[in-house]
Formats: sequence, C-alpha cells, structure tokens
Amino acid sequence: MNLIEKRDELTKLARELVEAAKGGDPEAAKAAEEMIAEIQELNQRIQSVKAASGLLDQIGADDEAKPRMGGVKSLGAHVVSNVADRIDGFKGVTGASLTVPEFKAATDPHVTVGTDGTFSPAMLDVDTSIVSTVPRLTVTDLFTTGTIAGQAVTYFVESGVEGAFKAVAEGGQKPQIKYNYTRKMDGLSKIAGFIKESDEILEDLEFLASEINARLLQDLDLAEEAQLLNGDGTGGSLVGVLNRSGIQTETATASADLADAIYRGVTKISTGAHLSADAVVMHPTDYESLRLAKDQNNQYYGGGYFTGAYGQLNNVVLMPPLWGLSTVVTPSIAEGTALVGAFKTAAMLYRKGGVRVDMTNSHDTDFAYNLVTVRAEKRAALAVRRPAGFVKVTVGA
Repeated sequence: MNLIEKRDELTKLARELVEAAKGGDPEAAKAAEEMIAEIQELNQRIQSVKAASGLLDQIGADDEAKPRMGGVKSLGAHVVSNVADRIDGFKGVTGASLTVPEFKAATDPHVTVGTDGTFSPAMLDVDTSIVSTVPRLTVTDLFTTGTIAGQAVTYFVESGVEGAFKAVAEGGQKPQIKYNYTRKMDGLSKIAGFIKESDEILEDLEFLASEINARLLQDLDLAEEAQLLNGDGTGGSLVGVLNRSGIQTETATASADLADAIYRGVTKISTGAHLSADAVVMHPTDYESLRLAKDQNNQYYGGGYFTGAYGQLNNVVLMPPLWGLSTVVTPSIAEGTALVGAFKTAAMLYRKGGVRVDMTNSHDTDFAYNLVTVRAEKRAALAVRRPAGFVKVTVGA
C-alpha cells in the first residue's frame, strides 16, 4: 500500500469515527483526532515526495520533454510550468510580458471543509506545501457551475404557475397548467486584479507559484465573491443575487432575532419557491453575535473555547454551521445583512475558460523600480432562474 492509498484508507476510517463522535462517543472523538493528525503527517510526506519529483524535473533528471514542474496541481504550478523556459529573457528587458494559457482544474473545483477539519472531496491534487492559507468556503462554492461557449447565457426566470394538478374522475376534464417564464440574458463579466512584486520573484519559481496560489488567487476569489453578492450590472459587472428582482426579504427586529429571522427565510424559500435552502452568507460581526450567544446558564449555544456545546469534550468548532446550512462568513456582504438561499438549485454560475495569468515589467513605473506586475482574470456569468429561492435578511434598527 503506497502513501496515498494509506492516506485515503485512514481518511475513510476517520470520517466513520467522526460520525460516531457526533453520536456522543467520546472514545471515537479521541481516536478521530489522533487519526486526523496521522493523515496530516502522511500529507506532508506525500508533498515532500511531490516536491522532490518536481525538483528532478526542473534540473533535467527526467526526459527534457516533460514540464519542468512535473504534473500541474495548482494555478501557481501551471504558471511556472509555462514560463520557466522563458523567464531568463524576461529579466532586464523593458516592456517585456509573459502570457500563460488559461488554467482549468482537472477535477471539480468545489471543495467543502467539514467541521472536523477534513476536506470533501479529498484534496488529492492540491500541493499544500506552497499554499499558505487553509481554503475557506466561499460564496462561489455554493453555486452549481457550468460552462458556456458564447459571450452570454440566455435563460428563463420562473415567475409563477397558473393552475394546478388535481384528481379528476374517469373521463373528466383535466386541468390546464401554465408555467410563466421571463426570458433573460446575462453577459459574461471579466473579474480581474493584479499584484506587484520585486523582480527577484522571477529567480525563485516556487515563491512565484506560492504568491499566485495564496495572494493573487485569494484576492481574485474575494472579488468574484463580492460580484456574486453585490454586483449592480454596471461597468461590465455581474448582477449579484442581492440586486436581483424577485428575491424575497425578511427582517430581524434586533440582532437577538437574527437566527430566528434566518430560519424564517428558510421557511419562505420552501413556501415561496418550493425549494430547500442549502446555505447562508453572513458578515463576520453578525456571525460573531450568534457564535458568542449564551443561554441563561452562561453556556455558549455553539460551544465554548475549550469544549463543545454544553461541555462536550474534544468537539470545539470555531465556526459551526448555522441551522445545519453551509455557512459562508465573509466581509463581502454588508454588516446587518444575511443571504439565505437554495444556491444549488435556484441559480447557476457559468464560466468561460479558466483563470488567465499575465506578467509584465512595463506597467506604470515597474521597470524603473525593478517590479513585476502579475495579473489574474476570469470570466463568469450568473443565471438566477428562481429568484424567490433567495431571501435577503436584514437586521432592524
């Protein structure tokens, strides 16, 4: 059994132990904690092997026709593998630019982080040795994703049903049912940004990869998240969910009523859109007010800083999900506002191509100050077919 097979087997066992721990088995919780630590150690060993393989490729130990970074496992590795052979001619030349082909993940990019700290699906192809932050669940992850070939997506927004199915007698007249739709077209929006680095970055390809994976890609994801929530449709931006006509609303009378208001939003999605809510998006300060809420016995509803809820051992969760929904805590949504939605079924996020990365030393005063501008961009369109599948919850004065 190789390292990856052993890690996968332990991951399967750890998940079974976590389920047993949720049922109140303290021994299972302890065993799961120890097994997760062993899995993390195996991940480090696996990454060490991958890093060593990549170095061999770079120094030409393998066939020269192979990519210098070995198998491409991340956006940063993709960029480095495409520019490594051209980087020497880039340094010290004014007006030089490098363009990298668009990067598309080989597998489904949607990743969720469980309360036990494990990833689903298992992140087998992510080189964590060059990623400096743990991926968090984002608004982008909540949507079902698709691809388009053109420059816009045309779809139909559901706006009600006339008539209904009913029981009829033998030979009786059957009821007519009419589904009302409004035709809508949303164009692709380009989401982009750049960072600046000293041109020494060109002499350290691993550092270049880590900066792209950690800083550039993280900032690009945050920009996309803000667009999906708050885009107003002007200047080439998306029309975000919160600015869509037809979404439902709910009001919390005060911050203490926020959790109840969110659940009322869940009910509105069931009754008003005939869908099931699957996620909620909240501002960090609003989530904090719920996370730190206590009962009359001074017990944290979500568990304390040393123990789980009501003294459960080995079950401390920093950010437990609210009402069992996938919970995204982000400053991209306004304080005092939460969004509850059936993200997977009421809307779809379309992409054209992948993430594109370009580098130049001719932007602004880059050449004079030995700087390199690294830009990343991607194109996306958001189709909200059933706006009533989302509820905007606001906290009253």
